[in-house]
Amino acid sequence: MHFTNRFGMLFLIISFTTLLHCQVKSIGLPEIRNYKRTDYKGGTQNWNIDQDKNGNLYFANNHGLFQFDGSSWHKYTLPNNSVIRCVKIEDTGKIFVGGYNEFGYFKSNPKGILVYYSLSKFLNKQKAAFDIVWKIHINNDEVIFQSFQSIFVFKNNTLQILKPFSRFQFSFQVGNRFYFQDISIGLMEYRKGKLISLSGTTILNNTEVWGMFALTEKKILVATLDKGLFIYENNKITSWNTEANNFIKKNSCLGGISIMNNYIVLNSVLNGIIICDKTGRIIQHINQKKGLQNNTVLTSFVDNKKNLWLGLDNGISFININSPFSYFGYSYDLSTVYATVIHKGNLYVATNQGVFYHSWDKPFKEGAFTLVEGTTGQAWNIQVIDDQLLCAHNRGALLITGGKSIKTLDNVMGYWSFKKVPNHPNYMIGSNYNGFSLFEKKPEGWRFSNQIKGFSKSVGDYEIDNENIWVKKDDVIYKIILNDDFKTFKSVETYENISASDKGIESIQRIRNNIYFQTNNHFYKYSQEKNVFYKDNIISNLFKNIPKISSIYEDSYGNIWYVIKESLCVLMKNNTGDYTNIEAPFLNLTQNLVYNKLSINTIDPENIFIGLTDGLVHYDSKSSNSFVTKPKAFIRSFSFLGDTILFGNGKTKLEKFKIPYKSNYVTFTFSSPTYENIENIKFSYQLEGFEDKWSKWTPASIKEYTNLREGNYKMKVRVENSYGIQSDETIVLFTILPPWYRHFLAYILYIICIAIIIFYIRKRIKIKIMKNKYYETVEQRRLYLEKESKIRQEQFDLEKEIEKLKNDKLQIKILAKDKELVNNSLQVAKKNKILNGIIHKLKDIDIKSFDESAKFQFTKLNKSIIKEVNSDQSWKDLEKHIKNVHFDFLKRLKEKCPTISPRELDLSTYLLMNMSTKEIAEIMNISIGGVELARYRLRKKLELNKKENLIGFLMNI
Repeated sequence: MHFTNRFGMLFLIISFTTLLHCQVKSIGLPEIRNYKRTDYKGGTQNWNIDQDKNGNLYFANNHGLFQFDGSSWHKYTLPNNSVIRCVKIEDTGKIFVGGYNEFGYFKSNPKGILVYYSLSKFLNKQKAAFDIVWKIHINNDEVIFQSFQSIFVFKNNTLQILKPFSRFQFSFQVGNRFYFQDISIGLMEYRKGKLISLSGTTILNNTEVWGMFALTEKKILVATLDKGLFIYENNKITSWNTEANNFIKKNSCLGGISIMNNYIVLNSVLNGIIICDKTGRIIQHINQKKGLQNNTVLTSFVDNKKNLWLGLDNGISFININSPFSYFGYSYDLSTVYATVIHKGNLYVATNQGVFYHSWDKPFKEGAFTLVEGTTGQAWNIQVIDDQLLCAHNRGALLITGGKSIKTLDNVMGYWSFKKVPNHPNYMIGSNYNGFSLFEKKPEGWRFSNQIKGFSKSVGDYEIDNENIWVKKDDVIYKIILNDDFKTFKSVETYENISASDKGIESIQRIRNNIYFQTNNHFYKYSQEKNVFYKDNIISNLFKNIPKISSIYEDSYGNIWYVIKESLCVLMKNNTGDYTNIEAPFLNLTQNLVYNKLSINTIDPENIFIGLTDGLVHYDSKSSNSFVTKPKAFIRSFSFLGDTILFGNGKTKLEKFKIPYKSNYVTFTFSSPTYENIENIKFSYQLEGFEDKWSKWTPASIKEYTNLREGNYKMKVRVENSYGIQSDETIVLFTILPPWYRHFLAYILYIICIAIIIFYIRKRIKIKIMKNKYYETVEQRRLYLEKESKIRQEQFDLEKEIEKLKNDKLQIKILAKDKELVNNSLQVAKKNKILNGIIHKLKDIDIKSFDESAKFQFTKLNKSIIKEVNSDQSWKDLEKHIKNVHFDFLKRLKEKCPTISPRELDLSTYLLMNMSTKEIAEIMNISIGGVELARYRLRKKLELNKKENLIGFLMNI
């Protein structure tokens, strides 16, 4: 066995962008998305819709023309700000519009911005008032604008005007033919610039025709506002007596559109839309109750993905009819769905609110599901066993028939599910909140027998083989062996791992009528004889290249459904027995699956029901898969300071842009004209030259870059749609020019300037060197002279120092001599004092008794002593010497104290010479007390306080 890879099947279909065959589903509702006026910020009414080749949609709105690219809305207005009633897009990209007294076209300029060009301005002013242009048609090289008063044909840049017989109503294109209604003569066909009346259509004069559709080559369906539907064939108008006509007569018609040449959408005033086939059988009815935001539908349009857009009286709606999925949600009174089953012509659905049913044989277009009486509450499962409908309910095991819960088999506890005992057709085991119960089949049906003892855990996932009941609970597998009496369990064994290499146990399931144990995408069987789990490579290889799975279920057709991170996938079994892995279509159901309660009911390949948290989804696996197409990524706009380039308005040639450096703040917006499941559209981008890798996928459709350096850049964008399909890259090349100071010419200028500077510097250096040599010579000469002068100065200072030393030495000698002189003078003073004493004593001697000789000698001695005393000049010499030696001191002292007396100068000198008081008294020939008194007077004259030392003061002078 083998299967294709994840997108193997899709690679064959994404190359087709148009639908080859599709069928509108009559079961459930397609996805409906509503856009309110607050979303597009415009008027309430939307009158017409069209789409350009890039996939952008355009809406003719009361407030102007609105463009939608899947990511953002853009508004464009007419010069007179009037309403826009119609829009038609030409293959060249021109967007023709019509409004009140105005018509023309929008066309993108070289920057991709839509610019309006008026055509009505060329009309004669007397004919300019034509009211509202309601319809626009393109007929080869002609563009036809239709108002109630005139038809304007624009061809070869000229306007031709056609007038009605009475008054035009509306106009229609059916195939390659164009029809107009005149309220007085009926329908007319436009041929070669002329209007030709169609016979047999005057019956329509008393009503308004809002739509015309081709049923066959010669049969046209005519839809009127208030008279119903008619067939125009063989020049006759006949009523179309069908189910669709009955609906239109009740609700009035506002036109419609054909879908895939097989179906017709009819808009109504009162009750939404219907989709009918060409026999008039209503296939689908969608109104406000079923999801539309408004029941009055003004226009309908089929886009390039064959999906339906509705312009409403208040808002816009998107209907994803080209999808194999349809939904039963709140409008069908369904909530969380746990299981579905078809039994005796009814579809039964087990939900969190009870069991509901709907006739399987009747169309689902009208009517909700009906609650089965007595099942209100949590219904976990609904099963058909031996043609009896059993419900595993929170209140017990219930037996249902005829839309009623007629019997409660066991109401002691809640039940999860039921399984028959192999090889015992009359016994059935039910898993409940407290283990297992046994049910026995009696002639009147299933009956509760007993609770099986020996295992009391609440059981969810379990399987039964010939001998064992296998239960997965809390990451453990239980192998439970049932006794022969079915009343107790013989043994209970637990397994935390199923092999040494694969730890843990993810799930148990029955595939190909065998029980498999799965972990890490490896599947194991159990050998009863060897009591061991062994790997099954055949099933394991099916999931070899698939990410880690959780829940697995094989349906009645052999398709294997599995869940990856809340995303549903399926290995669809082919006629050859191989499998095709399909993931993309189910990605839209991600996160809506019921956790750990996978509900898949494959009635047949065209009718597969999947339970969701918010209802039930119907899947047609035979439906065309062209809805899964490869998306296109657009760089919607490229903005920088002072300018914006739009690429989504028909601008396909992407040139390389050059941006000044001051505009290096750039912004890109992205879009992808994909409108299904638009919230799951994701973008990834990379700015080459700035980023090394692609960004993560993000729903954000805008990206800004700031402060980009100069250089070449390549902006790449890709998109991933809701089906996981990625687009090709879209690229925009641009260059950010360097600032003027980093421009190429600036660098040349820099080189020239540098060369000039170098030349100038070299020249200056040479001059500097020459000057330096001169200054060096001068400096050397100066240094030589300074050195020579310094030597001379040093020599002079040395000589002066020597002289000073000599003077100091001499001074020392003088001081020594002064001391010696003072000492000698003191000795002389002492000697004179002694001599004077002797003289005084000699006077006391009576010489009368001396003889003459003695008297003579005595007198001679006395005279000799007196002469010695009188002739001694030591005092005068001492005084003179002291004044000479201390001349500077005496001078400074005199300057400091001008009032000082000579006697006080002598005293100051004696004190400076550190003479004692006694010595001073002897020298000055005064008493010691006189010296102290003289000292006191000297201190007072010198203004010394008591704390100042007199000798110290004198020494500091």
